[in-house]
Amino acid sequence: MCRNIKTLFNFEPPATDDEIHASALQFVRKLSGFNKPSQANAEAFDRAVAEVSASARRLLASLNTHAPARDRETEAEKARERSRLRFG
Repeated sequence: MCRNIKTLFNFEPPATDDEIHASALQFVRKLSGFNKPSQANAEAFDRAVAEVSASARRLLASLNTHAPARDRETEAEKARERSRLRFG
């Protein structure tokens, strides 16, 4: 899985459209192998990003949990600490 794709479910505040789009873009880039597609492939690439974004929005809206929502800042601090321990 692409390391740049972040978990978007069960956060307060909820994931924004920009975050969902960014995850979809990373996913399509990973699948296609293109960071920026050629003009010949741009339409298919952009359509795939839009479709993955729409699917991700539907998924996030349909998921349920009894766990309390996670705080973005707390999770970011945990990630920074893991990175510090890993890379010094």
